[in-house]
Amino acid sequence: MRRGEGACLVCGAELTYYQEAKEMTCVFCGKKEMSHASCKEGHYVCDSCHAEKGIEAIMRECGVTASKNPIEIMQKIMEDPYIYMHGPEHHVMAGAALLAAYHNCGGKLDLPAALQEMKERGSQVPGGVCGFWGCCGAGISTGIYMSIITKATPLSGKSWGLSNCMTARALQAIGEIGGPRCCKRDTFTAVKEAVQMTKEKMGIEMELPEHIECGFYVENQQCLKNRCPYHPKGTGDF
Repeated sequence: MRRGEGACLVCGAELTYYQEAKEMTCVFCGKKEMSHASCKEGHYVCDSCHAEKGIEAIMRECGVTASKNPIEIMQKIMEDPYIYMHGPEHHVMAGAALLAAYHNCGGKLDLPAALQEMKERGSQVPGGVCGFWGCCGAGISTGIYMSIITKATPLSGKSWGLSNCMTARALQAIGEIGGPRCCKRDTFTAVKEAVQMTKEKMGIEMELPEHIECGFYVENQQCLKNRCPYHPKGTGDF
């Protein structure tokens, strides 16, 4: 199986987004639910089916990697054929890569338990929330990461604040670049912010590449191209 251009997991066609949700039937599991998106040919794949195989790849790599660089971890995961250009698996990937790198840099963490918690929480963030809710799932994922490492709950004090500030910081950086959405661009951006905040607030310094270059832009029909800071010819001027 190879990733192809386009977003549909069935035919590779572009997704069509609707202002109002419609009842749709998942072509894989048959589940009926309300959704704002299907492909141009009418195929609908629920978030669970979309993300299942990709999340397995995320858990597998993050459980064994020795890397201290979350971008490097994600770039390897992104090469897996079940990680598509866009999709809710990125809502788990960002936080999982951060947890693995944090652990490998000396952060005190039960990594298997933390990854499982990341999977459970991140999987609850639906696809398309970047546009429909105004909060990119990759940004939310960094907040979940901060919540896990600080053991935050709704009744916490400092850790509650750190978790919310982490999400806000990631979303601010994502929003400043502008749309349309790109799960790769948004995930890189959110994780960079999380690495910096972890250094500032937790004293744990993860590694980052000197320059992040996206190798997936040819699969993104809405790529910002030279306006994306990760495009090979990008200027970051937006």
